[in-house]
Amino acid sequence: MADNLDRVRKKIEAALKKSADPERKVSLVAVSKKQPLDRIRALAAAGQVHFGENYVQEGMEKIKALENLEIKWHLIGSLQSNKARFIPGRFFLFHSLDSVKLARALHKKAAELGIVQPVLIQVNLAGEVQKAGVVPDKVPELIRETKQMDHLDLQGLMLMPPLADDPEESRPYFTGLRKMRDTLEQETGRRLPHLSMGMSQDFVQAVEEGATLVRVGSLLMGPRPGCTFNAYAG
Repeated sequence: MADNLDRVRKKIEAALKKSADPERKVSLVAVSKKQPLDRIRALAAAGQVHFGENYVQEGMEKIKALENLEIKWHLIGSLQSNKARFIPGRFFLFHSLDSVKLARALHKKAAELGIVQPVLIQVNLAGEVQKAGVVPDKVPELIRETKQMDHLDLQGLMLMPPLADDPEESRPYFTGLRKMRDTLEQETGRRLPHLSMGMSQDFVQAVEEGATLVRVGSLLMGPRPGCTFNAYAG
């Protein structure tokens, strides 16, 4: 597990050196969906801090079971608004905000707790009907709405590119999200420092194109029990 972590970190460092912004900080989020607790403990013992879950219930169970560890939990999967109450106060960052309704639900719970919940907007850059996310022309509206919510901290954008055998096919989407972010910052006056993009298959390309968060699972923790290797599962 420690060797896996070292290899991934070295690939991130090499990709940063090739990028236009080599001083940028990139956080590695270990995707722990369906992974057993012993693997999470082992990776945390090797120095990994950020872990990402796709499902609220599974994430909450792991947070409770591993509350003695210094882990920053991310929710990276899509979320229905009726489950928004479970996010504030538990998850360090929510990556998949995709509607005003969900934003209001998150804000309401965060306000009740007296905290500020960091979030990212998931952008469906390719317009894939089977995927969650906001279509590009609706993103400015969602940014304007969240700007009025004192208990949400919009920190940037998230992307899941279309599946592809060649990781280079993901690069145009990563470039597109970075350019969209730059344009949105100018148009809305809101700073969006984070770009969550890149998984086991294509995190190198994502870092080269500006990612600040990469979501890597299989390369760090091995195949999920009962599953064959799938780089696009994280």
